[in-house]
Amino acid sequence: MTELSDHNPQAPRWRLPKQIRSRERFDRILDAAAALFAEIGYDAVTADDIAARADTSVGGLYRFFPDKLAVFHALADRYFNQMQELFNTLHTEKIVHLPLEDYINHMIDAFDQFVVANPGYRAVFAQSRLISAEMLSMDTAFNQAIVHQLADFFAVRNPSIEPDQRNLIAIVSVEVGSVLEILSLTRDLNFRQQVLVETKKLLIAYLKQYFPD
Repeated sequence: MTELSDHNPQAPRWRLPKQIRSRERFDRILDAAAALFAEIGYDAVTADDIAARADTSVGGLYRFFPDKLAVFHALADRYFNQMQELFNTLHTEKIVHLPLEDYINHMIDAFDQFVVANPGYRAVFAQSRLISAEMLSMDTAFNQAIVHQLADFFAVRNPSIEPDQRNLIAIVSVEVGSVLEILSLTRDLNFRQQVLVETKKLLIAYLKQYFPD
């Protein structure tokens, strides 16, 4: 039976296996796809390429995925889940009391480290909206989940702000961060680092109005 991802409002087109051995093969396929998308790009990769890199048959791949695009979506969904877990670790009781500048720097640097450690992430999200319109709905659902958690975090940091205002601040922060993150992935490493620096400045200046140290 297919499992629904928290970040995909529609039923996914891949089948998530229950058995450990099958799940290991499923994960190998996603690992292989991530490596190949990073190395040669989505368009150049075939289902045969992914199966060969994953050390499985094409039939084995089709047990879980109807086509290459479904592999792409499942890989994106895995990245969304991993980023959700990372976000959770970055919003502990200790971190809520950090100076605002330290908090923003810590958060953006942690996500940057995630991108560096996962080359396939760049390949997926730099091209995502060109490859699949479904990615937009997945991205929107993920951002909504992050907005809700961030608004709760803001409530702890400054309880005097009204809930509607906190939610709006969270929406603006997440959307700005998301758009600039996608932009940072479109060119070389130097450009990426420059965009990250500017993102920090922008968010610090914006949030300082509501969460002064």
